[in-house]
Amino acid sequence: MIFLSDEEYMREALKEAMAAAAVGEVPIGAVLVLNGEIIARARNEIEASPTASSPAEMFACELGSVRLANWRLLGATLYSTLEPCPMCAGAMLQFRIARLVYGAPDLRFGAAGSLFDLFALPHPTHSLEVKGGVLAEPAAELMRDFFRSRRKEPRRRE
Repeated sequence: MIFLSDEEYMREALKEAMAAAAVGEVPIGAVLVLNGEIIARARNEIEASPTASSPAEMFACELGSVRLANWRLLGATLYSTLEPCPMCAGAMLQFRIARLVYGAPDLRFGAAGSLFDLFALPHPTHSLEVKGGVLAEPAAELMRDFFRSRRKEPRRRE
């Protein structure tokens, strides 16, 4: 079993984010790691889904749970290219993720310290370690490039 560094696992999450951007999704990627092994990979699929509950972090946790046949992801680390929103942060607590490592902060929706810090609140059953800013610049640049290109396209009517 080979344990990679946080930067190496984040590079894997960035690959997922690039794949999301390639199909028109907001470029957010995630990998779930347990005992040095990537057990799940996911990217945003919100545009392809009829609901807003299809972000990369949620998919990675769901896929990890299926693989382990257990909703508790004890000991797992989730790597996400963007600071999680409140929905994803809450899910991480529910899934019992041990550690979150994220890339770029999300000043609009970030629930790990940018907008507010859900993980700093006392929780009766679980807490997790948080490390932000890992490969933040490449993750942020991917987001900037994506939205810059979207602003150049005509807006879709919904």
